[in-house]
Formats: sequence, structure tokens, C-alpha cells
Amino acid sequence: MVQWGKFFGASEERTRHRWAEEARRLLPANNHDLPPSAIPAKEVTKVALRLKYQIEQVIPIELDEAKITKANSAIITQKVVQTAKEAGGPDNKACVVYCLLVCKRWFKKQAVLELWDSDLHDVRAVACETIAKRIIEAEEDQSYLLNKVLLQRFSIYRNGEETEPANVVERAVDLHALTVVGSSGYQKAVKFLWRGWIVQDDKNAGNFIEYKHRQESNYWLHYDADRMRTPLYQNAVQIFMSVLYLVLYTQCVNTVNEDGDLDVIEGILYVMTFGFICDEISKFWKVGRYYFSFWNAFNSALYALLTTSFVIRMVALAHSPNSHDEERRELNKLGYHFFAFSAPMFWMRMLLYMDVFRFFGAMLVVLKVMMRESLIFFALLVVVCIGFLQSFIGLNQTEGNREITGFIFEAMIKAILTSPEFEGFDDYAHPFGLILYYIFSFIVMVILLNILIALYNSAYEDITDNAIDEYMALFAEKTMRFARAPDENVFIAPFNLIEIFLLILPFEWWMSDHAYERLNHYVMTVIYSPLLLMTALYETLEAKRVRFNRKRGEEDDDTIEEWEQMDEDLDFESEGWTKTVEQTKPNVEVDSDVLAIRELQQEVQDLKTMIKRMGSVEPESAANGGS
Repeated sequence: MVQWGKFFGASEERTRHRWAEEARRLLPANNHDLPPSAIPAKEVTKVALRLKYQIEQVIPIELDEAKITKANSAIITQKVVQTAKEAGGPDNKACVVYCLLVCKRWFKKQAVLELWDSDLHDVRAVACETIAKRIIEAEEDQSYLLNKVLLQRFSIYRNGEETEPANVVERAVDLHALTVVGSSGYQKAVKFLWRGWIVQDDKNAGNFIEYKHRQESNYWLHYDADRMRTPLYQNAVQIFMSVLYLVLYTQCVNTVNEDGDLDVIEGILYVMTFGFICDEISKFWKVGRYYFSFWNAFNSALYALLTTSFVIRMVALAHSPNSHDEERRELNKLGYHFFAFSAPMFWMRMLLYMDVFRFFGAMLVVLKVMMRESLIFFALLVVVCIGFLQSFIGLNQTEGNREITGFIFEAMIKAILTSPEFEGFDDYAHPFGLILYYIFSFIVMVILLNILIALYNSAYEDITDNAIDEYMALFAEKTMRFARAPDENVFIAPFNLIEIFLLILPFEWWMSDHAYERLNHYVMTVIYSPLLLMTALYETLEAKRVRFNRKRGEEDDDTIEEWEQMDEDLDFESEGWTKTVEQTKPNVEVDSDVLAIRELQQEVQDLKTMIKRMGSVEPESAANGGS
């Protein structure tokens, strides 16, 4: 059975990965603002080649993936992980995790090029992820891990040129490396980015730095429009705007204007729609074709329906307001039909902003993968339909009935929707027309639809079995799309209309960069002032918790859970409880079978030693007796 992973890239052992070119990044950003590679590209490439050689030697034959990924793996041992860490030496060790992701892409590409060894290369790609996760989780210096390993940008050398710099967080999302995404250090980096504790550097937008006022309890230090770059706050504004958008639409669709005039609510709704359209066009212009996705197509269809409704309403308003103007009445009715037709899409659009919640996030991944799996079904369906349609039209040529073409289309569509209609084919090129329609219905309803059901079932099982990692990958991608936005000034739609018509057009072309930046800052402060009042209070409370954690010597995001509340009153070592547990705990780092074999080997070795000693004692006793 064809697996959804062939399109989505999550099933590592059976699929070809949708490996992306290193020269492009998944995340939207301007090309000119990226800093150069932190380590020379040639040196990074050498480290990647060393790691590729190591993994080829560690996994020379095809192995079961479970033997690679399990925590007490006898293949990816501590020595193997330590050797991988030394591939960069003392100077270039920060790029090792990035190079392991590069090796993963190489092995996935090699699996496509060498199909006879595809399973072997897939296992090696899994090993790259496993080693990367071990290195991330073993790093104790969290500041070094976040700033140097995960968020520092690197390039490799290819075709005589350096590729575009990218960091581990971006590359793991791009390659859909679920094992790396699911590591604790990676999730901490995503969490800090989501909260705005790690932000873009104002001086170099391609770098990330720690938010310097994280521990400050001064309220007005946090009342800053630049804090709107925080993904958490941007997502909150988007959810609010989407809810408002839906409320306005509900009010409009439930109160039809008999005279066809636009009221204030409809005007606001269409203005917001125009802002959303400008936002989509702007991002597509800056990012390119890689920005286009399922949700972009979905939103574009919604905006196209609303635009069509608006244009028709404007054409109707151009007619005389006379109550006897039938053409105006029909145009208004048609405009409202388009308007009401988009209602399901308005509600479904809300799911786009609910993916921060685990349930909705996992289900959205399932939905996206199912839509991709549908491509196989529709490709087969189109081929089958074209063949049968040509046959039906050919039969019709001999019948000379030109009006039956519409009937044929309708009958084929009903068969696809599992509601075939056989009556009309009794007298249609009898008996060939009826036999042909029977065959078409059987192929579509029995074969193709069951293939579609099987594809959907496979997609659902694969996603739900790995729902947590899929959700974390989706959340990481969403976070990075916010954190690495194309613009330094955050004007969330429909506020982007203010930026376009009140800032860019009248001021940007002649005002100095510094003055224009200050103007943007003042405008953003006014626009987002209600939200900034709340976010400043929230960050002030968070700052107190950060300071409290630092006094205790804990991480900034640490929380005291109920099982930690009595840590100061307990001392397991002085009670002797630690020693008791150490004596009874099992050794889970090594399989029980391996432990049993090792014990048996030790016993055999002791037995050999004892026999040798006995053999050496008997000649000495005989010599003494003879003397």
C-alpha cells in the first residue's frame, strides 16, 4: 500500500523523503538579512563528510530501525555518540548537530538514487537523527546549546558555492526530523522563541539573542511595541481578528439588506478581506512559491468568493435604485449567494489558528496528509474518467444525440458520489452503453473508492501513532514562521493596510531609515496599545518567577510541582534510601539477554582460570612425591 509518508516525509523506514535543496529555507525571510555561516562552509562540509563516513562504518548492513532508536541501543552507543561529537574538533563542535541533519538529507537523497539499498540508507538517516538527539540531550550548558548549537547559522560548500545559512531549528523543521524535534533541548529552544525569551537581533535580523529584560520587573520596560514580534502575542492577535472576522460575517449573512446597499458591518468585513488579501500577496512576493501551501490555497479560495460577491454587489449598486429594476435585484441576489456560499470556509478557517492546541494540531496534520494522499486517488480517477468519457462520447457519435452529453457528465458524477443512475442507459447504444456504465461504476465505487479509504486509514494510523512528535513539529514550524517573519515591523492583517497606505506609500520612499523606523514604532505602539497593556503585565509577572528561579539556581522556565514541594525536607542519602534503591534497581542500559551472556562469559572465564590452576598444581604435587 502506498504510504502517506511518501508525500509528507514522516515514515522514515519505507519512504522517499521530500528532501529539500539546502540552498533554500522553509521559513520566510529576506535573503539580504542573513548573516554568514558562523563556521567557514568548507569546514562545516568536512565535518559532515566525517560524520557520513562514521555512520557508514557503524551501520554497514541493513538493520532493524528499532535497534537504532531504542535508548539502550547496542549500535548507537555512548562511544559512537562521543566519536560523533569529536568530528568537529574543539573549534567546530557547535556545527556537529547541523552536520548530522545534512547527513540525514544526503542519506535520504541516496536512498532515492540507489533504490536497491534504500532501506540501508533510510536506517543510516535514522541513525543521524538518533545521534543528534543524544548530543542535544546530553549537553548540560543550556546557553551554549541554544545560542551556538541550535540557533547559530551554518552553511555547507556545494558546487563551488556556499549554501544559504540555516540553523538546526529551521533545518529540523524543513527535513521533518521528528526525532530531533522531539528532543528536550530543541523543545526548550522552541518554547523560548514562542514566549519571546529569544528574539531577533535588531542589529542583525538573521541572528537570535536572549531578551535582555526577561528578569526585569519594571512594567514600562515591557511596554514595547517590538514585543509584538513574540509569536505568542502575534498568534493571540490573529485568533482575535479571526473571531472578529467570523462574527462580522455571521452578522452580515443573517441580516440581508433588501435594497442591496452596503452597511457599516459589511464595509468593515470587506476592508478586512482586502487586508488579508494584501497580506497573502505580500508574503508570496517576498518568500516565493515555497510559501504556497494547503491553507494558502484554502484562504485564497475564500477571499476569491468574497471578492466575487463584492464585485457583483458593486455592479448592482451601479444600477438604478428603483424597486422595479429587476437586473439590480438579480445581481444582489447573486452576490448574496456567493457570500452565503463561503460560510463553511469561514468556520473551517478557524482551524488554522487552533493548531497551537495539541488535539487540533494533530488533527490538522492528519487532514493535510489525507489531502495529499487524495492526489493518488484523483490522479487515477481523472485517467479513468477521461477514458470512459471518450468511450461514451464515441458511442454518442453513432447515435447522433447531441443533447445527451450533459446527461453523461451528470451520470458519471453520480457514480463517483456512489449514487449511480442506470435508467438512462437502457436505450443508449444498447447494450454497449449500459455495460460500459456498469464497468465504470464498478471501477469507481468498488476499486478506486476503497483505495482512497485505505490511503486515508493509513494516513490516520501513521499520524496518530506518532501524534506527539507530529504536533511538536507542527508547533515548531508555526513558531519559526512567526519568529522569522519577513518584516521587522509587525503589522498583522488587517493592520497591514495602515502600513501600506499610511506608512509605506507616503513616507518610506523619502524618509531616512532611522526616522522611518521610529515612525513605525510609534504607530505600532498606538495600534497595539490595548494588547501591550496586558502583555506588559504578563511579562512583569513572568519576570518575578524568572528571578525566583535564578535565586534557586534553576532554569528560567522552571516550575515547582507538587512532588517537588518537600525537597528541602527530605534527604534520601542520609536516610539510606538511596543505597537501598541502588542495590535493587535493574540495569536497563543493557538488555537482559546481553547481561546474561556477559555473566555466562565471566563464569566460563573463571572456570578456565580454575582449571588451569588445577592443572598446574598436579605436576608440582607429583614432582614433590617423587623426590
